[in-house]
Amino acid sequence: MISKELDKAGLPVALISAMYPVAEQVGASRIVKGVSIPHPCGDPSLPREIDARLRVEIVQTALKALQSDVHEPTLFSPNMAVSG
Repeated sequence: MISKELDKAGLPVALISAMYPVAEQVGASRIVKGVSIPHPCGDPSLPREIDARLRVEIVQTALKALQSDVHEPTLFSPNMAVSG
């Protein structure tokens, strides 16, 4: 997995994935829980404004993950209950 290789090279990586159990199994270090397989960074079935807030929440969670010192696969969960 490319995220593991980048991490080994000293570049922190936050992997956003709806398949987070697989990411944990292969040893990705910082895993951000995504919404769904076809749309890991949002939910197009939501109203546009709420989807935009959800996307921001996911990206902010990924940025927090990048700042975290981890020593094993770690799951970061964004607040998926973003509402209007």
